[in-house]
Amino acid sequence: MGSVSLNTPPTGMPQVPEPDLHQVLTPDGHRRPDHDLDPWLQDVTAPMLAGLHRDMTVIRRLDTECTHLQRQGELALWPPLLGQEAAQVGSAAALRREDYVFPSYRENGVAYLRGVDPLGLVRLWRGSTYAGWNPAEANLAAQQIIIGAQSLHAVGYAMGLQRDGADTVAISYFGDGATSQGDVNEAMVFAASYHVPVVFFCQNNQWAISEPVSLQAKRHIADRPWGFGIPAMRVDGNDVLAVLAATRRALERARNGGGPTFIEAVTYRMGPHTTADDPTRYRSAEEVEAWRAKDPIDRVEAYLAATLTDADRDPDGVGPLTVERVREVSEAAADQMATALRAGVAELADPGPEALFEHVYAEPHYELERQREHYRLYLAQFDGEQLEAGAR
Repeated sequence: MGSVSLNTPPTGMPQVPEPDLHQVLTPDGHRRPDHDLDPWLQDVTAPMLAGLHRDMTVIRRLDTECTHLQRQGELALWPPLLGQEAAQVGSAAALRREDYVFPSYRENGVAYLRGVDPLGLVRLWRGSTYAGWNPAEANLAAQQIIIGAQSLHAVGYAMGLQRDGADTVAISYFGDGATSQGDVNEAMVFAASYHVPVVFFCQNNQWAISEPVSLQAKRHIADRPWGFGIPAMRVDGNDVLAVLAATRRALERARNGGGPTFIEAVTYRMGPHTTADDPTRYRSAEEVEAWRAKDPIDRVEAYLAATLTDADRDPDGVGPLTVERVREVSEAAADQMATALRAGVAELADPGPEALFEHVYAEPHYELERQREHYRLYLAQFDGEQLEAGAR
């Protein structure tokens, strides 16, 4: 098995030996053989890898823009994903359109790749809506703030798929901290017991807010699912090809009746937990710089620079595919998305308070309408007070 060890934890943190993990692209852009993952990458061409690079670049720009929007007072909060682009792009690229995604609050990149308008993400984190998209259209549930709760939802949905005989898989995303929650462990019990088509995708970004993963996990997280009878794989989460291959493998196993699989994507949260967090209070600059050297976008560029030939043609028909052309297309797409997002934010109008009652139930009913009218009358009394104060 082609595998490699990540760095041990920084000085001052509990020294948990790092186990081997699957890796296809090294941080300096070299391709490693991996007999478990290579069969799932046979169709990956240079233009396809350039497309994954573009997606990661656009998602990084989306993340940066939304962080700036929060700092400028346009958003109430934002959970940055900087550094985790490969984990989100590689896994999302493996999904079929009919597969159903149950995200946590950080899968904004997955949401974008499922077709969610970035403005929908902004409305969500602005606090103007419950969800910025129709889950039935994107096959993407609303982002879950309660840690790990979406894992139970994914298993329940997968049990329904199983009973329907559908060739579809549910996937649940969560972080390393969520694996210490009861919901995730209970979800794995049900998934293993009923042998349902679900993939548990853990983005181990090393920090559960300010708690290092080495404090809550004395062995690596991918060891835990085996205790429930669920096979697990640990991959380099900054390697988009390793993530793509591992997710494809898990999805195919689920489709063929093999049951659940757990993937631990070992990555790093380069920014704060949310924009309300200050990570400099609990981690060192040296640690951040060590992980910056493993950047998921840089390693793809390094690999393309070493392997592209004149035979690799630009899909837009402008000649050979070069690293400069890959960067140019990626950055242009990112600029286009960011410009449209900024323009959309400038035109956003916050909904009125009665929007609280929209999209709560599939169909209207008496009790909901009674509450809506009661709330309308409650608000009306304040309108009268404001008019009276103005007259004085």
